Amino acid sequence: MYTLLSGLYKYMFQKDEYCILILGLDNAGKTTFLEQSKTRFNKNYKGMSLSKITTTVGLNIGTVDFGKARLMFWDLGGQEELQSLWDKYYAECHGVIYVIDSTDEERLSESKRAFEKMVTSEALDGVPILVLANKQDIETCLSIPDIKTVFSDCASKIGRRDCLTQACSALTGKGVREGIEWMVKCVVRNVHRPPRQRDIT
Repeated sequence: MYTLLSGLYKYMFQKDEYCILILGLDNAGKTTFLEQSKTRFNKNYKGMSLSKITTTVGLNIGTVDFGKARLMFWDLGGQEELQSLWDKYYAECHGVIYVIDSTDEERLSESKRAFEKMVTSEALDGVPILVLANKQDIETCLSIPDIKTVFSDCASKIGRRDCLTQACSALTGKGVREGIEWMVKCVVRNVHRPPRQRDIT
């Protein structure tokens, strides 16, 4: 009887919580992506004006509910001096969203180095990675094939995990829902990192 009641309580009042890191260089659009996600998935959320978003120093946190899953986003600052802190969050995370500024060709190799360092960390073994080629609403942006070419020698380092590169415009919201839906599917089926149970509030 206890097992039945416990199961019913979990079904009615708890969600599976998954921690998702949002990483990438500064000015890639990580916080804009987070704000768009919160606005699109949280009915009563009044987001901040996207034009007022500034460079993240430290971290921003946001929550999105998607069915029985709750995604807890940790948007970490991307400045070079803050990248050394990223790995402190790896052991706790269930997925990574890596945001690339597709309009900044000059910093693409810098972004690739940061991605490579992140993806080769043992603490992230088996963790799904969504690579967002952001700012696709700007005419002069690099295409997905262009970005994949630059990042091509990282492919062998990705290992056995779910990984998707997707076009996105965090400013207009294009690709945000699709990216979140893909990430939810991946973290839910990843048995190597079980979710945390959280009461629905």
